[in-house]
Amino acid sequence: MRDSDEALMGARGGQPVRGHAEPPAGRGPEPPLPPVPGAAQHPALDLANTALTLPGGQSADLLGTPSAARHWLVARGLAPDAADLRESCAGRLRALREQVRALLAARIDGHPAPAEALAALNDALSLAPAASLLHWSPDRGLYRAAAHPTTQLVEHALAALAADAADLLTGPDAERLTACGSPPCNRYLLRHGRRHWCSTRCGDRARAARAYARRTRQNASE
Repeated sequence: MRDSDEALMGARGGQPVRGHAEPPAGRGPEPPLPPVPGAAQHPALDLANTALTLPGGQSADLLGTPSAARHWLVARGLAPDAADLRESCAGRLRALREQVRALLAARIDGHPAPAEALAALNDALSLAPAASLLHWSPDRGLYRAAAHPTTQLVEHALAALAADAADLLTGPDAERLTACGSPPCNRYLLRHGRRHWCSTRCGDRARAARAYARRTRQNASE
């Protein structure tokens, strides 16, 4: 059975998000941080930030279960409300996330793009047809619309996310890509001015760390 066909089986499996209780059926885990600057324009950036490293040694995976992955896709218009996923489909989404993160890191650090990540993104780009197909119905007659059969739900979501990642990495916003400058946060964002923090919470933590370092240096010199 193909992974895309399994998306229609309605099974829910997988492990709960680490550090968070498993959400009720049909709902995803509440994000522990607000969306980063740029996430609204680029769902691929939002995808990259669904695996979170949090203070205190905690972490969260907003795609950690099939129900959470379904909630994430539906909330971003990448799947219909009635969609349901198996773990193998959620796993494909998480795998694309890791390759997108690798490409973002390479772009920000000025390193060559990893060959494996490039191949994975190009494979995802080819999963769904780009052209709108010709259809006919009694009430509308002939019309064109993008093919989106339910049996290819996962493929279409992956293709859309890969296309957005490619646009982000090659378009004008690529120059604004940066990583959050407040360890241990591992999120990526689009920089605004000199801001290198993904959220007010991370900015406050970075400022507090700098103030503590200054006090430590002053105490050591006295």
